[in-house]
Amino acid sequence: MGNTEEQRMSTDFDVLIVGAGISGIGMACHLTTRLPGTSFAILEGRDAIGGTWDLFRYPGIRSDSDLHTFGYEFKPWKSDNAIADAHEILDYLRETVAEHGIEDRIRLGHRVLGADWSSRDARWTVRVQRGDEQLELTCRVLFSASGYYDYAGGFRPRFEDEDRFAGQIVHPQQWPEDLDHRGKRVVVIGSGATAVTLVPAMAERAAHVTMLQRSPSYIVSVPRRNPIANGLRRVLPDQVAYRLTRRMNIAIWQGVYNASRRWPGRVRGVIRAMAKRQLPDSHPVDVHFNPAYDPWDQRLCAVPDGDLFKAISAGRASVVTDRIERFTEDGVRLTSGRELPADIVVTATGLNLLPLGGIDLHVDGEPIAVSDTVAFKSMMLSGVPNFAFAVGYTNISWTLKVDLVCEHLCRLIAHMQANGHDSVVPTLDDPTLQRLPFFEFDAGYIQRGLPAFPRRGSHGPWTVEMSYGADHRRLREGPVVDGALRFGSAVRQAVEPVV
Repeated sequence: MGNTEEQRMSTDFDVLIVGAGISGIGMACHLTTRLPGTSFAILEGRDAIGGTWDLFRYPGIRSDSDLHTFGYEFKPWKSDNAIADAHEILDYLRETVAEHGIEDRIRLGHRVLGADWSSRDARWTVRVQRGDEQLELTCRVLFSASGYYDYAGGFRPRFEDEDRFAGQIVHPQQWPEDLDHRGKRVVVIGSGATAVTLVPAMAERAAHVTMLQRSPSYIVSVPRRNPIANGLRRVLPDQVAYRLTRRMNIAIWQGVYNASRRWPGRVRGVIRAMAKRQLPDSHPVDVHFNPAYDPWDQRLCAVPDGDLFKAISAGRASVVTDRIERFTEDGVRLTSGRELPADIVVTATGLNLLPLGGIDLHVDGEPIAVSDTVAFKSMMLSGVPNFAFAVGYTNISWTLKVDLVCEHLCRLIAHMQANGHDSVVPTLDDPTLQRLPFFEFDAGYIQRGLPAFPRRGSHGPWTVEMSYGADHRRLREGPVVDGALRFGSAVRQAVEPVV
């Protein structure tokens, strides 16, 4: 039996990775290069890799972070576009899979239902749905790379009399393949990253697109192409140019975040002035683009080359700040009494958060309530052995943190192998530790889902950092051994000698 066939038939692994998106593929690549003898598989519930970038199919779907920091540290981003469309990101992920030879490690259509840890065997037994059958796989280490939102459906509030509406109501997470918006009047409900992506993209073919928001968000124009990055690529090797651009962009975005926290009024003024310059003189900037909260209390929305502002200036799109009273047969009636005519209404109303992909965890038969645990180094759970997860940053590129987590986990596994340890569990025995919400972020979709997440601690290895520099020191430069970690061996029953 060849290696490929063995991988397909195996049911026991050193590591099982849940999710074949950017985090899961990244972890697989780290295992391949850092721990080449480690057996692993990626379990993906859907029938394609790519996670977010394959799931969402709405017009204009793209990153809102630059790919020089959103891409993997180990694989240069070579496109001229720093802000990339979904198809470019998918190509990048597929290329990464091929280059690391992990195609045969990915098991599509394998949806993880739950996992049970046995201290006796020092193994996870992972319950998987594959089509109409359920199967069990075992592993020493379980890694959740399933992100933080529910793939099955987004947040969809119900509106008064929406069943009276004669047109179509669609959610970006379930975009109909046959939806034709050419020449149609479109209302997009929302003001987050999805809404500001949809509006200019749909405005190219629609009769008119209205972005209907309850309150404004901070919207910042960023260049789709980075002239410095592209210039460096022309004169330097790809890896060198990528490293320099990556460091530059990390410094810029971390600097913007830090300045926003220290001088929120000044940063607010700069963002307002940038929006005002890109809109007609008569446009009510303070009504539609001047939020009540401070910058980075919620995520800034990036629009490449100011495409949203251009669509508004050209008259192809508009913004209305108001609340919905009810739907009518012909559109949406607002509390102000105004009615917005529509043929299509898009509810870009956010995500439903789902920690760890909704995996049902048990340790020695006892159910684990994730919300009762505390995150250790943002990547493990108190009281849960041999389990790790990846949740990226909310203030800079997601993958920056994921790369560090994957690297640190590989170092931890290597330490266990070198020292004959079968298990490792974060143990919380600090009575002075305050338990705080996992995310310190005011976005509505975050606040709705926070109660289901693990807590973060007030100090020590239990904090959840939103600083790449702090995590770099902790996860890359710092040791894997920590006073809060307990290493152990499998608890096996003694075998009585035969007399």
